[in-house]
Amino acid sequence: VIFGVLASLCVSLNAIYTKKVMPVVDGNIWKLSYYNNLNASVLFIPLFVILGELKSLSAFSRLTHLDFWGMMILGGVFGFAIGYVTGLQIKFTSPLTHNVSGTAKSCAQTVLAVIFSASSKTLLWWTSNMMVLGGSFAYTWVKGLEMKKVEVAPEAQNTTSQKSKEDAVV
Repeated sequence: VIFGVLASLCVSLNAIYTKKVMPVVDGNIWKLSYYNNLNASVLFIPLFVILGELKSLSAFSRLTHLDFWGMMILGGVFGFAIGYVTGLQIKFTSPLTHNVSGTAKSCAQTVLAVIFSASSKTLLWWTSNMMVLGGSFAYTWVKGLEMKKVEVAPEAQNTTSQKSKEDAVV
């Protein structure tokens, strides 16, 4: 439970700070991804050495196999892609919207996996998952209504009415 709460806290803080630092990189997701990966590498390498993982790495029998490195590279490409798309979602929406959509995605995957594997779950399990999906749907619906209510800027209204008057004269 403690690690679950801490993981949720870290995911939320990541989204919040991503939105907060976006102006520092001029809203450029590529720059943000580059700096995030650079910082992670700088932090990762000393931890790797300090925690004694070099011994485990040297004992790993598949270190020189191409299939291992192929999967490592593929995992890196997908990890970078997920980070990029996450940055885009946070940039164009909000940290809250990103967290709600991530929760809905995870919940939907869990429900689909249970249906696919024909697992038996309790009524409470189904109720809690439907509440998460229903709440995510309600959030999306309300946000959609808010987006529809955004008024056209006054300059755009004046330009449109001026064009209408000109069209009527012609």
